[in-house]
Amino acid sequence: MFRRRTETAPAEQPPQPVKPGGKGRPTPKRSEAQKRRRQYITAPRDRKEAYRRFRERQAQNREKVREGMKKGDERYLLKRDRGPVRKFARDYVDGRRTFGSYLMYAMFVIVLLSFVRTPITALLMLFGPPLLLLVVLLEGFWISSRVKRLTAERFPGEDRKGVGLYAAVRAMQIRRFRVPEPQVGVGERVEARDRG
Repeated sequence: MFRRRTETAPAEQPPQPVKPGGKGRPTPKRSEAQKRRRQYITAPRDRKEAYRRFRERQAQNREKVREGMKKGDERYLLKRDRGPVRKFARDYVDGRRTFGSYLMYAMFVIVLLSFVRTPITALLMLFGPPLLLLVVLLEGFWISSRVKRLTAERFPGEDRKGVGLYAAVRAMQIRRFRVPEPQVGVGERVEARDRG
């Protein structure tokens, strides 16, 4: 009745066949997988440290945006600079030398000459600035009408509102200070390139 049973050794089970397409290894436990995924983040010691880190991140983001705008990356451009129409207008202006881009230099020279008291410099001071402004305005008007006509031909379905003024204003900026920076060299005409 109270006899001790003889314990029988469990029969060895044959190894399970690997499923075709299986990974060939056991699935790790959730706790092990979480340990591997865990990344230790060093929390800031105090409020000052947190603010310093926040400022560093802001500065990095600003630099990234600034570089993207400079290079003409569509993701970082302002709304006024986005789209194929505005890109064409920029390339059109950047492919030629304009009087407007030299206006500031010319005005600086006239101011320097004003310190020289002679009748010729007096005449130059009187007629020089208005004449320069007239030339720049006429050039801006010509560039504006030309860009409007070319964009109407090439981009009939796109929004072209304000593109003429956009091109004229860019033509008055000093080339090295234009944002986005010029993507074409002086003498590279986009209208001729597009036809070819």
